[in-house]
Amino acid sequence: MTRNLFGVAPPPSKLTFWNLFTGGDGANMIAMEDVYSAHHPATDLNATVLAWGTPYYTKLALATAGGAPPDVAILHLSRLQTFVDAGLVSEFTSAELDSAGMPTSDFTPAAIQKATVGGKVHAVPLDTHPFVMFYNETVCRKAGLLDADGSLKPIHGPDELTAALRAAQRVTGHYGGVVAVTNDPSTNLRFFATLYYQLGGTFLADHGTKITIDDDLAIKALTYLRSLTRSGLMPSSVDPTGVTSLFSTGKAGFLFDGEWQIPTYEATSLKFNVVPVPHLYGPKLATYADSHSFVIPTNGAMDAERRSHAVTFIKSILQNSRTWAKGGHIPAWLPVRDSAAFKAMKPQANYVAAADAAQYDPPGWYSGAGSEFENVVGAAIAGSQSGATSPAGAVRAMRDGLRPYASAKPPVG
Repeated sequence: MTRNLFGVAPPPSKLTFWNLFTGGDGANMIAMEDVYSAHHPATDLNATVLAWGTPYYTKLALATAGGAPPDVAILHLSRLQTFVDAGLVSEFTSAELDSAGMPTSDFTPAAIQKATVGGKVHAVPLDTHPFVMFYNETVCRKAGLLDADGSLKPIHGPDELTAALRAAQRVTGHYGGVVAVTNDPSTNLRFFATLYYQLGGTFLADHGTKITIDDDLAIKALTYLRSLTRSGLMPSSVDPTGVTSLFSTGKAGFLFDGEWQIPTYEATSLKFNVVPVPHLYGPKLATYADSHSFVIPTNGAMDAERRSHAVTFIKSILQNSRTWAKGGHIPAWLPVRDSAAFKAMKPQANYVAAADAAQYDPPGWYSGAGSEFENVVGAAIAGSQSGATSPAGAVRAMRDGLRPYASAKPPVG
């Protein structure tokens, strides 16, 4: 097996795989690749790791449009619609998935629904990675927030969450909870969107050409979030490094962040657990999330045998995705997610409900993981959280910031 770190495509005789995983996720992916290679020694898997975010998606799009795509690539499902509209990814037929032992019924419903565009499956979901709530077990026990079995007592509605944060603050002497506000637009979006989606709000329609923000619902969510920072229950100005320091040292009882931060805190002496962000509004739980998925880029030169190798590789990774779950991600393939082995994984098994309640970025050429949509909306939310602007002012900033993108001619599709 060979690996590239700088995106130089290997010879076409190899099975090529592009991804954007480094750090712990990168190590876990390599472990799963090695299992595949051990069981398929006749196939030379060539894995290429590219820079996360827009650089990755730009290179993948250009390589595919230029007729030199990888055989398999990782794609955030929040970016899928744009690649489908541009004709850059191929379809997985029901017959192909069934023959490979990957029927759509074997995937988390929310993820496979997002992988389906225009009634056709264009991606195979690997995981769901939701925005979640961490809690310090020691702090919450002293605050009286745990059941007899040590689990966090259920929290329903904004008043109960505020009360829990206040109880935790009395123990820490500093903050009840923490979430990144400064220099982290994506986290601002994830926290706000979780509440806004619970309220039934939407952002965009018609492939991003129409802004559908509901001012009343957005202001309601922002007003509640601002109440947490204005009261001092949560800091109004803290960057990701400060967040890690506050939660890992017990100066905040709760943390709102992505589950991918689990390895960060597992490397400390902190005793913590993770659950879905509480159901504060609306008739059902909703959680901001995204999913990594596999796509087979459009390639007229790919024959049936080569495509079969690509599908076999994808299936192998899914079968070994309990390894992937070590990074905090919830496997999208139900035979793994529903297995006894995964259910024994803690804290991962504790927030599976967040995967079932996943809500993604809205389709649009400027939306998705690491996009301008996240930057614009997240920056507006940060202004409200810090007190630099009012919730109503933040909603106006969202509209003003999104309008140039919504009115522009999409560069693809």
